[in-house]
Amino acid sequence: MTNTDDLLPIGLEDRLPTEARQVTHAMRTALQAMDSHGYDRVRPPLIEFERSLAGRMDGVQTRNLFRFVDPQSLRTLALRSDMTPQLGRIASNGMAQAPRPLRLCYAGEVATMTADQLDPARQRLQLGAELIGSDTVAAAAEIVMLAVEAVEATGATGISLDFTLPDLVDVLADGAFPLAPDAVEKVRRELDTKDAGGLVAAGGEAYLPLIHAAGSLNEALEKLRAVDAGGALATRIDGLQQVAARVGDRARITLDPTERHGFEYQSWFGFTIYAEGARGALGRGGTYMIRGSEEPATGFSLYLDALLPALPASESAQILFLPPGHDAEAAARLRAIGWRTISALSEQDNPADLGCSHVLDGQNAVPLT
Repeated sequence: MTNTDDLLPIGLEDRLPTEARQVTHAMRTALQAMDSHGYDRVRPPLIEFERSLAGRMDGVQTRNLFRFVDPQSLRTLALRSDMTPQLGRIASNGMAQAPRPLRLCYAGEVATMTADQLDPARQRLQLGAELIGSDTVAAAAEIVMLAVEAVEATGATGISLDFTLPDLVDVLADGAFPLAPDAVEKVRRELDTKDAGGLVAAGGEAYLPLIHAAGSLNEALEKLRAVDAGGALATRIDGLQQVAARVGDRARITLDPTERHGFEYQSWFGFTIYAEGARGALGRGGTYMIRGSEEPATGFSLYLDALLPALPASESAQILFLPPGHDAEAAARLRAIGWRTISALSEQDNPADLGCSHVLDGQNAVPLT
């Protein structure tokens, strides 16, 4: 009978050997892809002062952080829910004097008080990269391609990207489609939910065509050009085309210019990445500003747990059984070339019961019959 104390809280789960092996391999290969492009890995702590985690990016919701008091400083600490603000702190402090643009990558666990509406998990493995000190189309293109290569490196296929323009309403409200300051957030919200009636009620009737300016990239850009009569979005449209050209046929690209969910702190460009068979979106990225240092950056985050269903099945591992009194040097030699070994602890240990495929006979691995 299961003890209720042994049950895990809602939104948390164990990763047993097969899944743990898959996600660890995916993390290693994705990090290797980033390393090959010159992104250096950093390892920020799991816990920080709440004000630091909440103060580096716009849109960070402190109410979703696990918070508690530090017995040493008596200040409020928080468990990180997103590693991106930590990279902003590192860039602004410990690496403030490092040459720009600064290329950093990371991987680690994050946790939230409540789950996202589209994902019940409250603890996830986050992996990503940040290009700090450049706010250019070239930087955005590099980050998008790095995200694609990182996902490809895990073995996932059928990659697709959905571009967005997070500051779209702000740009148009300042020029082509003026809005009162108190109406901007309302219009932004109604566009995000694609609510035409709510958009009109919020005073954003001029923004109605933007609801339909979505779809495959080329078609959506044509609709966006038709809406942008004043040319306020010309540089952004051109930027999207340049990023897409860099991606080429490595991924299918769509555009939803008014999408805001998950882009609380991005500025002119954002993207969501998907893969065939994955559980929802794998992650998001885009351009943003680091608060405090006011330094521009571009980056992305992937959540590898969502990738598990899309990963190729693990090959059956060949495990070598080491009987009592085995040749230790022979076993070490075989481990060095990739074998996994299990040593017998008694004469009664059965290699088949332990999942072994081979047994060490002298200096050779012999298949179990």
